[in-house]
This record gives sequence, structure tokens and C-alpha cells, in this order.
Amino acid sequence: MKGYRFLTGAVVGALTSATMMVAAQAAGYPTKPIELTVPYAAGGGTDLVARAYADAAKKHLPQSMGVVNKTGGAGAVGLTEIMAARADGYRIGMGTVELTMLPHMGIARFTADDFTPIARLNAEPSAITVNVDSPFKTFEDFLANAKANPGKVRIGNSGTGAIWHLAAAALQEKTGASFSHIPYDGANPAVTALLGNHIEAVSVSPAEVVNHVAAGKLRILAVMGDERSAAFPEVPTVKEKGIDLSVYTWRGIVVPKKTPQAVVETLREASKATANEPAFKETLTKMNLTLAYADGPEFGEMIKKDNAFFKDLMTKLGMAK
Repeated sequence: MKGYRFLTGAVVGALTSATMMVAAQAAGYPTKPIELTVPYAAGGGTDLVARAYADAAKKHLPQSMGVVNKTGGAGAVGLTEIMAARADGYRIGMGTVELTMLPHMGIARFTADDFTPIARLNAEPSAITVNVDSPFKTFEDFLANAKANPGKVRIGNSGTGAIWHLAAAALQEKTGASFSHIPYDGANPAVTALLGNHIEAVSVSPAEVVNHVAAGKLRILAVMGDERSAAFPEVPTVKEKGIDLSVYTWRGIVVPKKTPQAVVETLREASKATANEPAFKETLTKMNLTLAYADGPEFGEMIKKDNAFFKDLMTKLGMAK
């Protein structure tokens, strides 16, 4: 029995020492470079936001930050690596709305609760966009036709189960309209199909069609946001049309769930300062992306809301596992 007590005491002592060591390291964080994992390919919107953040954060952290792309599984591979990383703040991640979607499809080992949110940096609403030659001049025209001709209105998206597919599916579920959802390998191919009049509309973000709208080739009918787009103040929201719906893609900094609070606070403060950097704001503007900073706790509530929303929607669509 004495031996048992000694062994237990030794284990407890070791655990206590380990805890104290982690706390001490957290207090001086960071003492070495930080790796920012991006769950999507280089050159995409998420990657561009991450690199702009890493560059601007140099002024607010005593160590450099490198960006590493971990692609695959519609974001599942990279998000899984972020979740499973050592919780010491040296491997942080760019979390996206997919972390509230992929778990419900049965293709992820993580849940939204496996991450601690640091700061949301960017958010873009879905938008219903048509060709400038389309007979649909207003959002009301578009919906009326979809209701009168079930399945005839083809809406292009960035892939089955991806955010823009679910945005159009949510609009369909909310209004009783019936669309034909056409998946493409990303938003750009969908927009290209719309430009060629191969489909009637897309449900991607305003940022992904802004250049074509400016060129007079496409027309945005409505946005699925809480408020009108700053870039298109003349375009109404679907809420203004009596439809209680908002669907966004978003990007923000997250860390593994058990990251020490001292590390979390350091990253929160640095992220807030970084989001206020003129250079960061200018970079997002140049990329037609919207700054949508939200501190950790507020970001966390948004994640919980989206997690419940997509779980309910995917269940209704028969996509949940």
C-alpha cells in the first residue's frame, strides 16, 4: 500500500510539474516562431487573408509567423491538424465556416467545440447573382420564376455540401422555391458558367463577382447578409424582402481547445491590434474582401449559432450523418 501511495504521489508530482512548466511557458509566450495552418490551397481567399494577417501581426508579436497550407477533404485535413496540434500556441489555425459544417456530414474527426476562437477577421455573405442579360431584373422576379417552374432555375455553387450550395438550399427551404443546384469545383468555375449563360444564377459572395458586376456583365439581386454590402449599397438584403435568413462564409484565427488562457489572451490582443492595422485593412480592400473583426467570445457565439443552423439544415436536406 505504501508503494502505491508513493507511485501515486510521484505521478501527481510529475503532472503538477508539467502543468507548472506549461504555465511558465505560456507566461512568456511566444518565444519562437508561430505556424499558421491554412486548410485550403495557396492563392484562395482563406490563404490570402491568412498571409495578410501573418504579415500585419509582425508589429504585435515578438516572433514571426509562417503560413503553411494543409489541403484536402474540403478543409477537413487542415482543420483536423489544427485541432490535434499541441496546445501551446505555436501551431494556430485559420478557421473557416466549414468547421461548423463538415462534422455533420460525417467526414471530420473534430467538432466545433474542439477549437478555441481567437478572432474572426473576415466574413462574406451569400448573394444571388444573375447575368446582366437575365430576364430576372429583381429578386422578386427570380423567386417567382423558381416557384412557378420547379427545378428549372439552375443555381451554380462551389460544390455539393459547400457553403454556397447550403446558402441556396437554405433560401429554397425558407421560401418554398425550387432550384436545380449545379455543383462546380469552386466559385470561379460557377461564375464562369453564369457568364456563359449555362446557368441562371450563382449563390457565391459579392467578392467573387465584383469585377464582373463592375464590368457590366453580371447583376446582384440580393445578399443574404444582416445588412447591405458596403460595396453594393443599392442591393437589398433578403431580410428586407421578408425572408429571415443570413448565410456567411467567414475566416478567423482558432487554436486547439486546451490552449492555455495566457496564450489565448496574447493572441486575442495581437489579433485585435492586427485587425486595426491600416495595411491589413488595405490588403483586404484590394482583394475585395470585407473586414469583419470579432473578438474571441463574440466569435465563439457566432460559431455556436452557425453550428446549430447547419446541423438543422443538413438534417432537413438529408446530408447529416
